[in-house]
Amino acid sequence: MATLDARFPDQPARGRALPAFFWVGWRWISRNPAVAITPILLPFIFLYFLSLISPPSLLPLEIVGAMLFTTQNVGSWVLGDSAMWRIECSLEDLFVASPLTRVRYLFGVAFSNLIAMLPALAILTVLLAWAGGREGTPLTVFGGIVLLGSLAILWILFSSIGIAISSRVRTQREIYPIGNLTFTILGMLSPLYYPLRALPPDWQLACHFLPATYAALLVQGALGITPASLEDLALYAGLLVACTVVGLVLSLRLYRWGER
Repeated sequence: MATLDARFPDQPARGRALPAFFWVGWRWISRNPAVAITPILLPFIFLYFLSLISPPSLLPLEIVGAMLFTTQNVGSWVLGDSAMWRIECSLEDLFVASPLTRVRYLFGVAFSNLIAMLPALAILTVLLAWAGGREGTPLTVFGGIVLLGSLAILWILFSSIGIAISSRVRTQREIYPIGNLTFTILGMLSPLYYPLRALPPDWQLACHFLPATYAALLVQGALGITPASLEDLALYAGLLVACTVVGLVLSLRLYRWGER
C-alpha cells in the first residue's frame, strides 16, 4: 500500500494543468495549420472592405477593432471545445473527478484556444504600428500596455461567457449556431470597426451596455485615435472592469460544473 501511495499520490503536483492545455492548443495548430489561418481571414476581410469605403485616417481604429473582435471570438471557440468535450467525448467528467477546479478548467480551455489566435493578433499588431505611424497615432508604450490589458480582459470575459453557455448546450447541433450567433452579434453591435459617434443615438445608448464598447473607447483614446482625457480613460477603464466583474459573476452562476 505504501508503494501504491508513493506512485499514485492523492493530489497531483500543482502547475501542470496550464502547460497541458497549452499543448492541446499547440497540437491543434501543428496538426491543422488552417486553424491559425481562420482567425486571420475574418478580420482581414472586414479591413479590406472597410478600406474601400472609409477614409484612410480610420485604418488604425479599424485595426484595433479587428484585434478586439478576434479576441472576443475566442469565446466562440471555447464554447465549441467545451461543449464538444462534454457531449461527445465525455472528457469533462474526467476533469470534474480530478482536483482541477472549474476556474482552472476555464482558464485552461481559454488558454488552449488563445494559442490559435496569437498569429492573427501578432500580424494585426504589426499592421497597427505601421498604420498608426503613417496616420500620426504611433503605438506608444502606454498605448501598448492599455491595448494588451484590454485584450486580456476581453479574453477572460468572453471565454467565461462561452464556457458558461457551453454547459447549457444539450446537443452537438446547437454548438456552432449558438456560438456564432452570440459572439457575432456582440461583436457587430459594439463599435469596434467604426467610431461610436458615427452610430444613431439609440444605437449609441445600447452600445454602452456592452463591455467591448469600453475596451474600444479605452484603446482608441490611449492610442490617440480618438480624443480622450485622462479622466475619460479612467472612466472607460473602470466601466470595462465593472462590466467584466458582472459578466464573470453571471457566467459562473450560469455555468454547470459536473451537472447533466
